[in-house]
Amino acid sequence: MAVFTAPSRTRSAVAGLAFVALWGFALSISRYSIPEEMEEGSFVANLATDLGLDVRSLVQRKAKLDVINSKNYLDINKETGELLIREKIDRESICITKTTSCFLKMDVILESPIRIFNIELEIMDINDNAPLFRRKTMHLDISEATPSGERFSLTNAVDADVGANSIKTYYLSESRYFNIDIQTGSDGSKYVDLVLGGRLDREEHAVHNLILTAVDGGVPPRSGTASIIINVLDINDNAPLFSQPVFAVNVSENSAAGTVVMTLNASDLDEGSNAQLTYSYTLYTSEKTQEIFSLDPNTGEIKVKGVIDYEESQSFEMHIQAQDRGSNPLSGHCKVTVFVTDLNDNYPEVTIKSVKSALSEDVAVGTLIAVITVSDRDSGANGEVKLSLHQQETLPFVLSPSSEGYFELLTSKPLDREVIGKYDITFSVTDKGSPPLSENETITLEILDVNDNAPAFAQSFYTIHVVENNLPGALLTSLSAFDPDLNENQYLVYFIMEKEIVNTSMSMLFSINPENGDLYALKTFDFEREREFLFHIEARDSGVPPLSSNVTVHIIILDQNDNTPVIVSPWRAQGSVVEEVIPRSTEKGHLVAKVIAIDADSEQNARVTYQLLQISDSTLFSLDQYNGEIRTTRMFSYRDPRQQRLVIVAKDNGEPALSATVTVKISTVEHVMSFSEFTTELPLEYDVFTDLNLYLVIGLGAVSFLLLITILVIIVLKCQKPKPKALKMPPANRNSVISRNSVISQRSSTIADSTLISSDAYWYSLFLAETRKGKVVVRQPIIPKGAGYFVSSIPRSIGPSETTDSRASTLEQGPRRELP
Repeated sequence: MAVFTAPSRTRSAVAGLAFVALWGFALSISRYSIPEEMEEGSFVANLATDLGLDVRSLVQRKAKLDVINSKNYLDINKETGELLIREKIDRESICITKTTSCFLKMDVILESPIRIFNIELEIMDINDNAPLFRRKTMHLDISEATPSGERFSLTNAVDADVGANSIKTYYLSESRYFNIDIQTGSDGSKYVDLVLGGRLDREEHAVHNLILTAVDGGVPPRSGTASIIINVLDINDNAPLFSQPVFAVNVSENSAAGTVVMTLNASDLDEGSNAQLTYSYTLYTSEKTQEIFSLDPNTGEIKVKGVIDYEESQSFEMHIQAQDRGSNPLSGHCKVTVFVTDLNDNYPEVTIKSVKSALSEDVAVGTLIAVITVSDRDSGANGEVKLSLHQQETLPFVLSPSSEGYFELLTSKPLDREVIGKYDITFSVTDKGSPPLSENETITLEILDVNDNAPAFAQSFYTIHVVENNLPGALLTSLSAFDPDLNENQYLVYFIMEKEIVNTSMSMLFSINPENGDLYALKTFDFEREREFLFHIEARDSGVPPLSSNVTVHIIILDQNDNTPVIVSPWRAQGSVVEEVIPRSTEKGHLVAKVIAIDADSEQNARVTYQLLQISDSTLFSLDQYNGEIRTTRMFSYRDPRQQRLVIVAKDNGEPALSATVTVKISTVEHVMSFSEFTTELPLEYDVFTDLNLYLVIGLGAVSFLLLITILVIIVLKCQKPKPKALKMPPANRNSVISRNSVISQRSSTIADSTLISSDAYWYSLFLAETRKGKVVVRQPIIPKGAGYFVSSIPRSIGPSETTDSRASTLEQGPRRELP
């Protein structure tokens, strides 16, 4: 922020910073003062107000800011006339020299007419830089003989800030040996010296680590640090020193030459040559001792050089000195006494008195396995022995002392042959000599198997998919179990757990190899008869007593497209042609006949579509591919033949597809008898019986009865209302309820609603007839429990008049195979 001051007025701005502007007719000079590091967009001054310009003229006169010999840190808002910070200003990057004054010079240029205003922007310093040492770590080497008061020059710190924000003072971390002396140079810079304040002792404190801190005078103050590492140089002021004045050491008789008795290790607190030691015997050491033992002058190692005999001498005494290599050498002394000990030259012995080579895995804890004795011919500590088991913590055995020198080996945990079948048990006997001697003895214990593991299958439930029409004897899967036991306890036998389904044993449908668990199918399965089987297979070992486990097996039969669609409507004798009679006056869209085919398969294999294979006149009839309806596509003309022939194919959706065909012969007549005039109304009946054979007998009787009544009604009508042209009635077929009646030569009525019910194992006949009032008589057999069905309906169509004749039709299915 800045303040502009003119001869006529004074204005104040943020932060109390002064702004002065001087101008004349041709040239105006304005001066602003701002602190460095102001944020982008910060307000500096309102140039329009300070320079006496209209804000609108800044845009009109294309005001711009021209920076002289510097980067453009500022910008003019032409809409408000404000001078704003465009980019943060770092005073130290603009004014490299450490001067208290730092200016940015720029011109404000206006066009039409041209006018130039000179602006000087003073950048005032803030404390944004901490003091920095050129060397972060300073090393000094000072001898421990240096007198107190000695001075050492240190590298001073620098601060990029100026004035009060520059370095003000230095601080040294706490030390009882050193302090600092601060001096001020002619340019105001601060310098510091390190002053030794006490006598140094390298052996007490070899390295001094100090921290020098420089602090500036800013608010708040900032600081920088440097590390001072002082290494104290040694002088030879310490004599060598042994850890103890007298050493006692034992050595066995008959020790070989070169055997190390001991190594002397004197210490000297000095360093370098002042701490390098030389070992030697003094005059107090006998020549005999020097002949038996050697002393290394550099390492202080004492070795056996001659023959040591316990019976000749039980001890030796040596006087040794250690001398440093300083300019004024210093020395230290010690005495070494060597005691000769008797040699432990007899190994302990271990003897197995009784042992079992094999043990059943089901023995009780605490069962005796072996009896062991130990002995040693040495005496004293060399004759005292200790018996132990090698890796005892991982073995299920324990040693129990029974009497002096006797031990019992017992089981401590239950045994499991399936985990470990054999143990190598190692006994270790050790005496208490120095050095101790030991001997090992190993026995092998075999664990005998018992039948303690039942067979285990990999899965508890198996689902097996079998495609119908499989070959008898085909391998379905292998159901193998695992038994970790051995021999006969591991030998498994597989068998099917008997379960009868509809008086049929599972062993008649499936077979399993008793030795390896291979499961076979003994018969060819038919999806339309059986869908799935659920039974259990047991695996039993041959142990005593035998152990067993079972697994559930779910056999799922998958459907194949193995059933050809059967056309059940319109009914026709085997290999015959279906005849239909319709009047020539039939309207467009009239339902001539409906082809219904059923398929014993399932899902896609049972979905039937219809297609015209042959047709006399493709413009006269149409076939719905989904419901099989044959309808007229136009009215008959005098040119159309009186007889039309259609060959229709019913094809399922299986892979490969199967199909059946039917030939429909359509005859047209000029006049139709009104069947509704003499047909009595027949109510809708729907009976369901529980036995198929009983239904067939009753159905056959009912159909015969209806046929008889129909013939009687026709005879009565003939006698009462003779027609000018009578048509001969063909005899009834014994396999149908009412045949396609040729007596009814003309028909304009629609075919009645029909319902087709199909199951996977059975297809039943459906009788449907249309009476004058449109009621249907249905005879339906019993439907097997649990069967699935497809149900479709044929919608009734509206005839051309109410007086049109009706015709009865019967659907009867041929004989089909029966399932148990």
